[in-house]
Amino acid sequence: MGPRGSRRWAWGGLAVVLTGGLGLRLWGIGQGLPYAYNADEADHFVPRAVAMFAHGLNPHYFANPPAFTYALHWLFAVFYGGETGAVHALEAHPGDVYTLARAAAAVLGVAALWLLYATGTRLLGRGAGLLAAAIEAVAFLPVFYAHLALNDVPTLAPLTLSLLGTAGVLRKGRARDHLLAGAGLGLACASKYTAGIVLVPYAAALAARYLQAEPGAPRTLLLRSALGGIALAGAAALGAFLIANPYAILDYRGFHRDLVHQSSLSAEAQGKLGAPKDGGFAYYLWTLTWGLGWAPALAALGGALSVWRRERALGWVLVAPVVLYLVLMSVQGRYFGRWLLPIFPLLCMLAALFALQLSAVLARALPRLRVAIVAALVAALLAQGLVYSVHSGLVLSRADTRNLTRDWMLAHVPAGAKIVLEPVAPAAWVREAGPRARAARGGYRWHKYTVLQSWISAGGALQARPTRVVGIEDYERTLGPELIGRYESKGYCWVVSGSTESGRAYADPRAAPLSIAYYRALAKLGEVVYRASPYARGRGPVAFDFDWSFDYYPLAYSRPGPEMTVYRLRGGLCA
Repeated sequence: MGPRGSRRWAWGGLAVVLTGGLGLRLWGIGQGLPYAYNADEADHFVPRAVAMFAHGLNPHYFANPPAFTYALHWLFAVFYGGETGAVHALEAHPGDVYTLARAAAAVLGVAALWLLYATGTRLLGRGAGLLAAAIEAVAFLPVFYAHLALNDVPTLAPLTLSLLGTAGVLRKGRARDHLLAGAGLGLACASKYTAGIVLVPYAAALAARYLQAEPGAPRTLLLRSALGGIALAGAAALGAFLIANPYAILDYRGFHRDLVHQSSLSAEAQGKLGAPKDGGFAYYLWTLTWGLGWAPALAALGGALSVWRRERALGWVLVAPVVLYLVLMSVQGRYFGRWLLPIFPLLCMLAALFALQLSAVLARALPRLRVAIVAALVAALLAQGLVYSVHSGLVLSRADTRNLTRDWMLAHVPAGAKIVLEPVAPAAWVREAGPRARAARGGYRWHKYTVLQSWISAGGALQARPTRVVGIEDYERTLGPELIGRYESKGYCWVVSGSTESGRAYADPRAAPLSIAYYRALAKLGEVVYRASPYARGRGPVAFDFDWSFDYYPLAYSRPGPEMTVYRLRGGLCA
């Protein structure tokens, strides 16, 4: 097949990959709406993008860099016609606003697939580039997180753009390649700080061009060329970063404060109840077996070992950043599966490289089965991701257990009743849906107990005044069986509990004995009047986990959300 035929074949395959990748990312995009149940999605991007219409473009928040927030701000400005339309839409139709933001994240995720194909083609050839894009198109983690208006998946677009420039630096060394690598780096860092890892492959490509120059080449000219490339890339990176995050300079004090705070949070010891305790490196290796898939993860390992024989410079470009990133992230105090996404493009290219190398070896031994061998290897690399991403689409397209619970409460719990709602749902969950009802009852359907205050002493005794106010992550540490009597004495007769809260305590009962005692007392003293399960009939439950309890990876899930239970208390004022 000639070059033109090869391109046509690759373009046809790429169209399938991009179309399929977009479909997987849009399927179930309305999960949970009109409520944003992911705390980061609810707090960090969409509301801040809308708030910019009122207080200006300074985000006043840099714990997450603001590039994606700015992108949403301008998208809302165009789509809703400015401040009045955007603010009204978020207030009256939040589901529509979040759907638009999620669609933007999904489209940027698909753009990253196209850029990965281009990068892989430049480094490894069209077949490897297409296979790398296909692996990322179906891999569970990039598919699932494209359903949320978070910066994780959108960051893959500028990050992979930088890798495309780096590939050009390694192969050609043109000025535009340095500019592309730098611009992508700047935009990626302005989207997510950990995306700065793409500086490592760029430095490796630059060093390779200098060290692997032909014998006799004038070193002075090579050094000048390298320094010139660095200057171009540095200027492009700085310029792109400041365009996407201008208040890093204009509000440097706020930027530096939030950056230091975010760094301290990531580095602190795991303080979350129920968090994994096996260590970050083991956790991330485990994450690769499901977030990327067993076959792609093992193939990436094979590629990381074999690439050095093919081309040493390519090993430094593709392998060194992965190893460094894993080490750096593993020594942090907190770890979550989605934090691995910045190295997924590199892993996908390594997996594709190894698969094609293996197919070439097998095809030489069994030439008549060449097509079957390639098909089998491709199927092996894509099967797990495709199965679980399709399952994710099915799950996310169904009603969330928290929405089902709210619908039941609307029908069975009187308006104005006092309820205890664990922090499994946003504040809007208890608000009235229509403007007339909001006006009639001050905006709220039920009176909600303030759950983020601790009334229990270290010894378990109920205090006359709250001992402290806590953050959402410490809710379980406020609980004790004595609270149930307080609920009943104050007339809070309905208790709404979710397994993503109680599961934290049961995952580490020694760390939260009072919390365990609380849930046992609640089950004994409260009557279960409603329960909504996320599991398929005869499946589950899934043990609490900070990934699987929120991204619904196990096939036991049938719908999104925690297991929800509504209790009716019968003592005190609830008799």
